[in-house]
Amino acid sequence: MKKNNHKYIFVIGGVMSGVGKGVSTASFGTILKSKGFRVSLIKADPYLNVDAGTMNPTEHGEVFVLHNGLETDQDMGNYERFLNEDMPPENYMTNGMIFKYVIDKERALGYKGKCVEPVYHITEEILRRIEESVKKTKSDITVFEIGGTVGEYQNAIFLEAARILKLRHPDDVMVVLVSYLPVPNNLGEMKTKPTQNAVRQLNSYGLNADMIIARSEVMLDEKRKEKIAISTGVPARNVISAPDIDSIYEVPINFEKDGLSKQVLSFFKLAPRKKDLVEWRAMIKRMKSPKTEVKIAVVGKYFDTGDFTLSDAYISVIEALKFSAGAEKTKVTLSWVNAKKFETNTLPIESLKEYDGIIVPGGFGESGIEGKLMAIRFARENNIPYFGLCYGMQLAVIEYARNVLGIADANTGEIDPEGEHLVIDIMPDQKKKLEDGNYGGSMRLGVYPCVLKKGTVASEAYSDSKSYKLQAPSFKLINERHRHRYEVNNAYIEELEKAGLVFSGTSPDGTLMEIAELPRKTHPFFVGTQFHPEFLARPLAPHPLFTAFIKAALKRKT
Repeated sequence: MKKNNHKYIFVIGGVMSGVGKGVSTASFGTILKSKGFRVSLIKADPYLNVDAGTMNPTEHGEVFVLHNGLETDQDMGNYERFLNEDMPPENYMTNGMIFKYVIDKERALGYKGKCVEPVYHITEEILRRIEESVKKTKSDITVFEIGGTVGEYQNAIFLEAARILKLRHPDDVMVVLVSYLPVPNNLGEMKTKPTQNAVRQLNSYGLNADMIIARSEVMLDEKRKEKIAISTGVPARNVISAPDIDSIYEVPINFEKDGLSKQVLSFFKLAPRKKDLVEWRAMIKRMKSPKTEVKIAVVGKYFDTGDFTLSDAYISVIEALKFSAGAEKTKVTLSWVNAKKFETNTLPIESLKEYDGIIVPGGFGESGIEGKLMAIRFARENNIPYFGLCYGMQLAVIEYARNVLGIADANTGEIDPEGEHLVIDIMPDQKKKLEDGNYGGSMRLGVYPCVLKKGTVASEAYSDSKSYKLQAPSFKLINERHRHRYEVNNAYIEELEKAGLVFSGTSPDGTLMEIAELPRKTHPFFVGTQFHPEFLARPLAPHPLFTAFIKAALKRKT
């Protein structure tokens, strides 16, 4: 058998979903990186969608966009935030993506007339993609999260791929089960039986757990660890306690308290190359000891299914605010304001006065648009710091056209395609895609360059940042990630600028408006971005625009 120096960790869910596989995977990466290893994190989702782009965020959570434009599951955002690295497209896959590739290859006679089957061809394609990721990232260790839980039909093919890799390289593959241990209220005792059953289900796929991440409300005691060890064959030292905590960024530290890195490196017969989590611990300390607090209103529309899905729909925005607030030694308190309530007057617009800052995040569609426009106008006219992201920037331009230029019917082509004054309109190439019914992966996606105008709020924010490296300082070139179809209509640029709106960031050729703002002399902070800066915000590298927004909110507070 060919010698394989690369190490693989498969993270698999047991008992129930949503208990922290993604955060566990990201924490493995953070810990192992802190020990001096190059780590790559991969997510496999079991659904048949080719990517996450066409999914409703209220049901599935945020769609995260990679540098190359691939629309992915929100876990990829956690991976990038925890590792403070960009993930390549090879690190995300779905059943739909894999099956489509194999079927397309078969249709093109890529298998030379052979009978194409799930086990060999699908599993080999999964393994091929893992190896492509290894080459691309030049990593020492790959941590591979399999979506869903053990026993689900949908993820069986990924479990089979893990089994084959373990068979080929038994000493180089570790299997980790993330399982929930309930503490029923009427019993008051932690129950291990569901985890025992999950391990047995995993055994039925030909895989044995080498480590168990034991999720629960409270810490596991030694008695429970020993009970799990006896019933599953996993050594008690490899049962890692993962109790509920206030911040997901404390998970790596908690894992280390239970000796996770020691057991993982012992399993692979590796020695640590450097000390652990020094920067990470300092970041946690800053975030846990704020000296002040700012109140931010997030005015959006993804509220109809309740608070449980709300945080998932806007997770990158939430985390970006936390990182910048932590860097400024302050705490951010978020309030979720449903824009539709302004439209029906069930919530008075004056209620926004109690906030130190207002954000309108990205989104699509007509729902809540008039309420958002009311909030933007209120922020502009009352000098409340405002930050608009993607749609939030487009709506800021519409609001300015309506209430400053006096174009009462100014609108976006997304809402009123036949409107007379479309200050926001669809790009010509996008119009053709929509006419052809081509919705998936067809927007302006991924990283694009932007040139900053000197002396503007945006330019100062990027220049002041210690973590954001300008690609070309001489003319302030930045690269940011996008996800949209519509742009500011160039026919209105001159009129908007004469009225005082500043387009402080544009594409290098000057045809696409990337940042709109009001000068500091007329407003303390009024900035909108066509791109999504939240996708590049990291706990160890807060995004400069979010930091500038938090600073403005702090000034309003004082």
